[in-house]
Amino acid sequence: MEKFSHNKKPRIGVTIGDPAGVGTEIVLRAIVDEEVLDCAIPVIIGDAHHISHQARKLDLICGLDIYNTTELLPKNLTKPVLYNVKNLPASVEMGKESPEYGQAAGEYVEEAVKLISTNQIDAMANGPISKKALQLGGYPFPGHSELLGHLTGVKDYAMAFVSSSLKVVLLTTHLPLAKALTYVKKDRIEKTLRLIDRELRRWGIKKPRIAVAAVNPHGAEGGLFGIEEASELIPAIESCNLDPEFDVRGPFSADTVFLRAAHGEFDVVLSCYHDQGMIPVKCLSFGEAVNVTLGLPFIRTAVDHGTAFDIAGKGQAEPRSMIEAIKLAARLTLSSSETEIDPIIL
Repeated sequence: MEKFSHNKKPRIGVTIGDPAGVGTEIVLRAIVDEEVLDCAIPVIIGDAHHISHQARKLDLICGLDIYNTTELLPKNLTKPVLYNVKNLPASVEMGKESPEYGQAAGEYVEEAVKLISTNQIDAMANGPISKKALQLGGYPFPGHSELLGHLTGVKDYAMAFVSSSLKVVLLTTHLPLAKALTYVKKDRIEKTLRLIDRELRRWGIKKPRIAVAAVNPHGAEGGLFGIEEASELIPAIESCNLDPEFDVRGPFSADTVFLRAAHGEFDVVLSCYHDQGMIPVKCLSFGEAVNVTLGLPFIRTAVDHGTAFDIAGKGQAEPRSMIEAIKLAARLTLSSSETEIDPIIL
């Protein structure tokens, strides 16, 4: 992958997500934001006819140069462009969940991976998808991270959420709580902790301070409220800390550890299940936080919210998370440009 100096703006592929959701609107609003244009060259990936229609309907600036999938993007891009993936009917019913739109959203992600693999873009930032529509559209994955793991051949990856005050990594994601708890095992915890340490170093944090959230109330009170801390979490933490380069602490009671991290005591918190980590992220940073997939052979970010079908096409969507996702993708691309990463597997 091409190396970058800090005076060169990375090309960020921005997928519109589910075309029936708010993705197209927030992408169009984000790619003209001055903060985005100061640090990145956005490449919108989606159906050009649909994007142009939404721009006219919502009175948003479009007028972008269009490149089709049969063309190579020029190497000297200096402004946002549109990469046209022609996969939608003439009219899209906004706010509707459908297999056709789910398939289209999946195809945008596939095209973004192809563009990265051919060095035409440097990273991607994803608009929101409908997980149900994605699966109805023929993609048997619960979300972006799993789809990207499949497309790149990566088995060890993790979902993280990043804001100005808090970074959280999820040990488990979209699982029923009863099933998620069966994944709280020493080997999985240790593997995720090592992944977190590696990725945050890639971001420029020299010795990440990693806190681990306990599963049970009050950290189980020495086994009074559960055994996972003693049987799984502590052994994993101790194993990592045998290497003096690691700084893993905990497990700490989940009712305080996220606030401690937000106040600067830790660089990141490992959460044992989805809502344990997502509640503090969305309470402290909703609309600002960015979803990042750790472990991929490129930088990938996404918004921290869903398709918002109820307001899709109405001009009411807030683009802040999309803006932050593009900015973070650009910053992390520059931070990781000196780190060797594995090639993409297609």
